[in-house]
Amino acid sequence: MNAIKPFIITATKLAAFAGSAAVLLYVIYQFAQPAQQQNQQKALLLQLNTLVASEHYNNALTQDKLTLSIPALSAKKPVTIYRARKDNQPVASLLTVTAHNGYSGDIHLLVGIWADNRLAGVRVLAHKETPGLGDYIEVERDEWIHQFRDKSYQNTPQSRWKVKKDGGDFNYHTGATITPRAIVSTVEKTLAWVSQHQNEVYAPLPNGNNGDQP
Repeated sequence: MNAIKPFIITATKLAAFAGSAAVLLYVIYQFAQPAQQQNQQKALLLQLNTLVASEHYNNALTQDKLTLSIPALSAKKPVTIYRARKDNQPVASLLTVTAHNGYSGDIHLLVGIWADNRLAGVRVLAHKETPGLGDYIEVERDEWIHQFRDKSYQNTPQSRWKVKKDGGDFNYHTGATITPRAIVSTVEKTLAWVSQHQNEVYAPLPNGNNGDQP
């Protein structure tokens, strides 16, 4: 028994140390979580503001949002819609949608649409397209994505929402047409859906404050 006693003492000390460490890590996590969430919100807002600048709205954009199941725009997960408002009047909507027919899989997009159904712009959030061939869709690499800005059905009829190779109005890079086809098609579907669901898109939040900034 005396020979076992040191092992019991050591094991007890180790267990106590592990328990203390776990409690410390939990406390650190609890203190760090608000800061982490705040940083995530700042990053999200910065991303949204690349399409709809802050001077255009005065509500809390990241809080004034809807999450809807819209199979036509994202079959695998719900679509998040952020609504920009100025003095409670609709300004723009920003939707997270997915093009499922990219060359290498899903292409996740942020599509901004003004309340008059003009495109504020498009950004690629994530993709797996071939580096050096299909990655020109990234705003950091090429100007290609900017061609969507201010597009609408008034200046681009629905029949023209194709790449030029297919008889439409949108540019593409030679050798990589599948990627832009997927994006053009998805952006057009998003514009069509929003234009047909204006009341749903800009419906007030249940609490009635529409995410107003304090």
